[in-house]
Amino acid sequence: MSSSISSSISRMSRSIPGSPMRPASTSISASRLPIQYVTMVATFQAHPILSESERALRDRFQPIFDEIRDGAIAREQSRELAFESVERLRKAGFLALRIPREHGGSGATLPQLFRLLVALGEADSNLPQILRAHFAFVEGRLNALDDDNRELWYARVVDGALFGAAMAERTAATETTVTLTRSDGDRWTLNGDKYYSTGTIYANWIVAAARDGETRVSLAVPRDRPGVSVVDDWDGFGQRLTGSGTTRFRDVHLDDDHVIRRFEAGQHPSDTYITAFYQTFHLAALAGIANAVLRDSIAFVQAKTRTFGVPGLSEPRHDPLVQRVVGRLSSLAFSANAIVDQVSATMQAVHEARLAGTSVPADYAAADIQAFQGQQIAIGQVLEATTLLFEVGGASAVSESRRLDRHWRNARTLASHNPAIQRERAIGDFYLNDKTPDAAWREAFEKTSTEPATPHTGGQPDVGDVVLAHAAEERDAA
Repeated sequence: MSSSISSSISRMSRSIPGSPMRPASTSISASRLPIQYVTMVATFQAHPILSESERALRDRFQPIFDEIRDGAIAREQSRELAFESVERLRKAGFLALRIPREHGGSGATLPQLFRLLVALGEADSNLPQILRAHFAFVEGRLNALDDDNRELWYARVVDGALFGAAMAERTAATETTVTLTRSDGDRWTLNGDKYYSTGTIYANWIVAAARDGETRVSLAVPRDRPGVSVVDDWDGFGQRLTGSGTTRFRDVHLDDDHVIRRFEAGQHPSDTYITAFYQTFHLAALAGIANAVLRDSIAFVQAKTRTFGVPGLSEPRHDPLVQRVVGRLSSLAFSANAIVDQVSATMQAVHEARLAGTSVPADYAAADIQAFQGQQIAIGQVLEATTLLFEVGGASAVSESRRLDRHWRNARTLASHNPAIQRERAIGDFYLNDKTPDAAWREAFEKTSTEPATPHTGGQPDVGDVVLAHAAEERDAA
């Protein structure tokens, strides 16, 4: 690992209150533990210690989260898409959390945003993923300091506009095949199909990737344009309500102002933490699942009055073995929450450095590496929690009416995004060979771009192609 990136990680961590990389000589008394490390899993433990602004945000949105939680099992059982929940969040201004206050938003920091997303994920893990592309688009506008139209987008978000994504394609090659062609004057025509269009079925706008000849373009397409159709054909066994299906564009007419930016293939911005941002959405949803597992295990145990092998009435909550299981679940949840806090705080530090004009490439690499490291740990721990949950109960724990299996299915599905084995290899390459994830991506792109594309035969794309496609999706939205 290069000294510049190592020092950047250390610098970013030391600038974050409560960083685990605080110098060892610094002692912190229990009464002065950093906020993010004493506010975990607040819905079923002691009330958290929050800043006034964060308390106001939590008080504003927690009642909505509670309503979403109360309907989660029924939606899961009937596979009812979460339109009502999304609408509640929209009306409450949740979509404008990151919009600066002077433009009508809440001006939330990244740690504040992701803690709210964890709480939302505890209520229903589908919701953070539904909103993932929306907040990535907003984050892109916040960091696009040369974008003359960003105040226009701010206003639309404050008015309730929701953005979905149509980036990935079901092809064997990593190439974008959706086309944007010139029609009359300043009009354009969009044609092609996208898949994994998470959130688009709920959206007003679709952020899409296309090609205009050899040039790549990022587009903002009105969802109600003639020729746009969204199909709910996502058939994953988890995160079933995210609407991550097909989006079709058939002779969709667009104007110049629908083109966000143009760039050459492979020329994606390196001064961005958008990859870490996307990954942290999954980490937040996973942390929310871990919190929900702990919540459900506590409720299940406290209501039980009998134990297998014990005659008569009993109280399993006093059973040391059950206490041990719940203690482990609480620790797994704590770890998942702490990871989200650390990565989001690092991104906040990078964001502030960017706005101040002091950010360097190593800062963005530091954010990516921390997000990748968090992914390696959180996935295993949350999957452990979703299985360990069943050790606190007998056969009644597997009742369809409880749907406790949804926690494992949803966590496993989230864990399958952005393959962890690829990210683990990238971390090792970084530490051993000083190769940042951005540099590795560019090298892989150059290699694949010189090889002939393999025609799609209806089978599954190569895992390496999938990783590159996801990387392109994340960067194109920046």
